[in-house]
Amino acid sequence: VQLQAYGGGLVRAGDSLRLSCAASGRTFRSYSMGWFRQAPGKEREFVAAITRSGISTYYADSVKGRFTVSRDNAKNAVYLQMNSLKPEDTAVYYCAASPRVPAPKAEEYDYWGQGTEVTVSS
Repeated sequence: VQLQAYGGGLVRAGDSLRLSCAASGRTFRSYSMGWFRQAPGKEREFVAAITRSGISTYYADSVKGRFTVSRDNAKNAVYLQMNSLKPEDTAVYYCAASPRVPAPKAEEYDYWGQGTEVTVSS
């Protein structure tokens, strides 16, 4: 599966932003999907994940209550709604696909999009 993330941009603290990830292929519904981010000088970190059906979601503590992950299997897409953004949310955001159950570890994901940059100013 090929992934392309988009929707990033420059916003102010407190604003909202919605990231999208478009997937190619007819097997999208076979993959758990995750969002990760990498800030300058830092390691890539888990943000959120969603099961194949979309019924269950998982979040990093740092975004819980502010971010919402969802998917539309009919459109081969996964989304990350980000509210109440903070400067520390500044990073390149990546979507990823895994044939396994959702996990907070990057090594569990086999396919990655190219990333979309989010910058939150204070």
